[in-house]
Amino acid sequence: MNRIRVESDGPLARITLARPEKRNALDHEMVHELLQAFTSCAQHTETHAVLLTADGVDFCSGADLTALAGMLDATPEEHYADAEALGRVFIAMREMPKPVIAAVRGRALAGGAGLATAADVVIAHEEAHFGYPEVLVGFVPAMVMTMLRRSVGEKRAYDLVASGRRISAAEALDMGLVTRVIGGDDFDAAAERIAREMAESSASAQGLIKTLFYQLDGLDFRDGVLAGARTNVAARSTPDFRAGVLRFAKH
Repeated sequence: MNRIRVESDGPLARITLARPEKRNALDHEMVHELLQAFTSCAQHTETHAVLLTADGVDFCSGADLTALAGMLDATPEEHYADAEALGRVFIAMREMPKPVIAAVRGRALAGGAGLATAADVVIAHEEAHFGYPEVLVGFVPAMVMTMLRRSVGEKRAYDLVASGRRISAAEALDMGLVTRVIGGDDFDAAAERIAREMAESSASAQGLIKTLFYQLDGLDFRDGVLAGARTNVAARSTPDFRAGVLRFAKH
């Protein structure tokens, strides 16, 4: 049985975690399906943005501990292959030249919080909760830390992973972990609208924005500004830019 669903509606693709009976816990099969889905969306030229959602009351409770229990006597190589698989999902989300928008209801914990952290935009329901509670079972949110410390800063990131505490959507917004918090029954429609607005904007501009934005992580100030100048030139050569400038010039 498929653990996710992939649907396309024009330029917007929707990837849905579809294991609500397990609170969308991540096992090997689900991680493999996610990697395939993000890889396919990255390659599909008609897809301009991806909305990551979930069935049920929770976004994702993290790793399937039952599945991990079955690996207790696995070799280090087998453990690495299992961990690396989820890491490749995070990398695929970050490297695809299209915005990934996560719509989070309920709980996003451990690897589930990692999926949200890996997204470019996080829309959270006002009653959502986030947490990296791996330390409470002697585990480490190791791969997530690379993204988390970039999102919220060193001190807050360390507190979250070392304490394992859960935070509300409001606190996550204050930290910079989520982009927007939306309440009431309009959440799904609002998340869809935000994702669709990105999907229907310039695909070339969105791709250049995302590529440069994360490239800046490894650049100093001078090199970052110069990389921006090169991206500026690349944007000027696109049909979208030409059409946009001519459209506004007519007014």
